Amino acid sequence: MPNIKSAIKRVKVSEKRRLRNASQKSALRTAVKAAEVAISGNAESAQETLVLATKKLDKAVSKGLIHKNAANRKKSRLAKKLNALAKA
Repeated sequence: MPNIKSAIKRVKVSEKRRLRNASQKSALRTAVKAAEVAISGNAESAQETLVLATKKLDKAVSKGLIHKNAANRKKSRLAKKLNALAKA
């Protein structure tokens, strides 16, 4: 544990941020997985889960959790799966 006051605060703040980021990233992964399951299972709510996952991905980008290109890649792949399902 650091002795300097500012270093002590840094440790506290970074731990809080780490926990918040981990929670948000977990929720993001859950939303993406739910969308994938809904799409592969031909669920009626596949479009809704895709919209929710897209929203979570965009929010994660704005908060700096994931890179913009990574989010766009995930959104594109999900949309591609949904379109393939719609055509079939």
